[in-house]
Order: sequence, then C-alpha cells, then structure tokens
Amino acid sequence: MREFLFPRSVAVVGASPKADTIGGQILIQLLKGFQGRTYAVNPKYRSEKIGGQVVQFYGKVTHLPETPELVVVATPANTVPQVVEEAGQAGARAVVVVSGGFAEVGRRDLEEELISVARKYGVRVLGPNCVGVYNAFNGLDTMFLPAEKAARPPPGPVAFLSQSGAVMTAVLDWAAEEGVGVGIAVNFGNRADVTESDFLQYLDEVEEVKTVALYLEGFRWRGDAARFLASARRMKKPVVVYKAGRGADSTRAAASHTAAMAGSYEMYKALFRQAGVVEVDDLVELFDAAKALAMYKPVKVEKVLVISSSGGMGVQIVDALNAAGFSVPELPREAQEELRRLLSPIAAVSNPVDLTGGGVDEHFGAALEVGLKYVDAAVVAALIHPPGYSAKSADYILAAYEKWGKPILVVSFGGSPQVKTLEKKLRGRLVVVNTPSRAAKALSAVAFYGSKIYNGGDKRRQKHEAGQGVDSGVSPASGGVAPQ
Repeated sequence: MREFLFPRSVAVVGASPKADTIGGQILIQLLKGFQGRTYAVNPKYRSEKIGGQVVQFYGKVTHLPETPELVVVATPANTVPQVVEEAGQAGARAVVVVSGGFAEVGRRDLEEELISVARKYGVRVLGPNCVGVYNAFNGLDTMFLPAEKAARPPPGPVAFLSQSGAVMTAVLDWAAEEGVGVGIAVNFGNRADVTESDFLQYLDEVEEVKTVALYLEGFRWRGDAARFLASARRMKKPVVVYKAGRGADSTRAAASHTAAMAGSYEMYKALFRQAGVVEVDDLVELFDAAKALAMYKPVKVEKVLVISSSGGMGVQIVDALNAAGFSVPELPREAQEELRRLLSPIAAVSNPVDLTGGGVDEHFGAALEVGLKYVDAAVVAALIHPPGYSAKSADYILAAYEKWGKPILVVSFGGSPQVKTLEKKLRGRLVVVNTPSRAAKALSAVAFYGSKIYNGGDKRRQKHEAGQGVDSGVSPASGGVAPQ
C-alpha cells in the first residue's frame, strides 16, 4: 500500500494541458504540490507549458525514463485494461483508476478484464470509478476537482477512507473550513481490488495517523466482512465507521452508486460490535468522534463536569450527556465551598457550574481546576459574549487540560471575531463543536474506546499505548513517515 500513499514518482495517463479535463486537473494538482516526480502520459502532446513550467509528455508508460511507483489512469473505460497492461509491463505496482464506466453501470465484464490484467502483472488497483488519494503530508492529490471548488484540509491526525468520491470531496472541503486536520484520504470507488481492509492494516503503521474514519456503503465480495473484522481487530488505533445504506431504498441506491451490496444493516451492526469499532450516525459525528479519539487519551468516562457561562446552555449539555448515558453528579461540599471562594457570588457551583454573565475569563480555569478532581471529563460551554469574557478564556481552559490530561470538549456558538479567535486557539488541542449533542456524542466515542482498551486488560492497554502513544495531538505539517 505504500505506493498508493507515499510514492516517489507518479505517472498520469490521460494527462492534459487543459484545466477543464479530468486528466488536466490531476496533472495540475500534482505539479503544484506533489513532492515527488510527476510524469504526463498522452500521445496527443509532446511538451506543453502548464502553470509556468514546461512539461514533457510521453506516449506510453513504458516510454518513461523510470518505472513510476504509482500510475493514475484517466482515460475512457474501454482503454483502461490496455493502459494497466502497459503499466504492468513497465514494472509499476500500484494503479489508481479514476475512470468510470465499469460495474457501476453494468459493465462487470470490463471490470473483470481490468482486474485480470492487473493480477497477471502483480499490480494492485484502487477503483475504478474513484477520485483516488489525498495525502497532505507529501502533496499527493489525485482528486480532479480544483481547489477553488473543493478545498483541501491541512495535515492532521485523521485518515478518511470513503467508498464515495463525492462524499470524500465534500467532507474534505468541509474539514478545510472547520480546520479539521485530515492527513490522508482514500476513495475506493467500485472496490474491484483494493479495499478498506488493505488500508486499515497499512495505516496502523503510519506514524502521523492517530485515528481512521470510514464511510461505508457496503461490502461487495465474499470474505469482505471477515477481512474487515480481522483488520479492525488487529488495529492499535481507533476506527470510526458511518455505515450508509441502512434501509431498503438506500440499499438499492448504494448498489447503483459504487456496485456495493449494502446487505442487512443488522449484520453490519453486529460486525462493528465484534470488530470493536466506533459506529456513528452521520458524517459530522464521524469527524467529531475521529477528532476526539485522535486528541484524547483512551480513558473510561462515566462522570462529567459541565461548566457554562450560560445557565440555559448548561442545562442543554446536561440533557445531552444524560441521553448519552453519562452522569453529571453534584460536586462534593468541599469542592463547592472552594468554588464559592473563587467564582462570582452569584455563580451556581453544584454541577453544572454556571459562571453566569457576571464572570470573567479566569473563572473557566478555576472551575476546571477544582471540578476535574472529581470527574472523568468535562464539557465547557465557552459562550464569551458577556463583557467579562474574551478569547483569553481559551488560555485558561487549555491550562486546565494540560494539568489534568482529562478530556475537555468545548461548545462554542457564534460568529463574531472574538468567538472565532477563541475557537482558533482551542482547535487542534481540544474538540470544539457548536451543539451540546455533538459534544456528548464525541465524548461517547472516547468512552466507548476507553472502555474497550481498559476492559481488555493490561496487555491490550500496553499494546495500544505502544502503538498509538498517548500524546496524540495534531500531526506535523510535513515530513510524513511511510512504513516500508
């Protein structure tokens, strides 16, 4: 799998100097950001000026001056088997087929021919009918959508695996806007050869990846479920799954979309339980859970502290936490007495702790310093609209997190410059969401995975900590390490 994510050279077959073509967009993206060598393959051209540089074109993959580690195919479907044959003859081991027109439109015969040719040469195929791969660590980007239409997120600890190319593209665009670090993303399309299970095994050894988020419509081949179960069980890192295609009508839609067989949702639900993966109900939950699992240590969570500068928001958070199965216990008398000395005279100190509109920035830190002694985690509604609060509240929240190391999730609501500054300070260190329900569900993922690790005994916990480590903050912006 290394060649799909960390190749040293990439050849684009069907490359074009025209930005309004699929091959042209892929070539532009690679020339702009890929840290390795990029080759353009199309017999229609000799050399063209693209993005301020002169690019030489080659007639075939076999004409290249070296064997490309990754070949990206963007040619009409009926030409793809021949292109893969030439890639195999050249010695390439990995091919991404972005071309559509295979099993998803009834051409299983053409897809079978493609895979037969690939197996003859020992070539692995991602796709067909996919947008391929995105690796923020080395600039590898085979998505054929211009950045002005689909933004790319910054490097980060989340890897995203998706059976849908459009979903992957939209999610990455959303993640870029939200400031969510997604280091690696892979779209499988028809899954004719390479599947999620292959990449789960590989990503478990990629240092920068701390958690894997998976959008799944359905398995296709006999043995897919067993392979997924085996791969997920071996993972030292948390896996979060959103399974679409749960009802009869959506099952039919999934089958026509990526040639997947969605099957019985109850079967998938049981499979996820056996695999020990975290299952969520939509794409936003998928990334909230993935962020939380990437940022926080695996811990058991039962009792939660709630702190808010708004009594109404505090009540909503308690409701959401109770609905998720968490307890929001009253703080002991000594804690309440200490909080009365530290907070404003009108603050409520039992839990939830209501700082009220008369508080100041330091009160967030004081309430966390005292309350975290008695609970497993905290949810803070950092509504900084009253005059005593500012974006500096983030500094006090982060200081408490540094001291205690327990999960702190922040609910922030608003669009003013001060609110955005607060969120910018917190993101990358803590999970920041805009509703109590999102906070409770993200914390549920941490609790589920923490229970899985700690209920597995000392050996399982040691294996996890040796593999993932406990300092799982945002990954470095560059210098990706690829396991061999």
